[in-house]
Amino acid sequence: MRVVAELPHPDCKITIFSMNQKYIIKLEKGSFEQIYKLAELDIPEGTNGVFQILDEDFMKTAAERFDQMRADFHAAFKRYDS
Repeated sequence: MRVVAELPHPDCKITIFSMNQKYIIKLEKGSFEQIYKLAELDIPEGTNGVFQILDEDFMKTAAERFDQMRADFHAAFKRYDS
């Protein structure tokens, strides 16, 4: 797996990898990750096409998903710790 790009973003760390003819988009925020896989053949523009997918709407919902992940994990840990 090789790193193709790292994108600066205020909400999370974005890393794009290439492996086995797939793009792997990894979003990281704290101890949480979201990973998306796309076939390179589905993105004829290459890495620039991946950048286009990561538009404002997508990043907004990804940030909301991180918030939900944190809330879900916190609730699960609270049940465990009780």
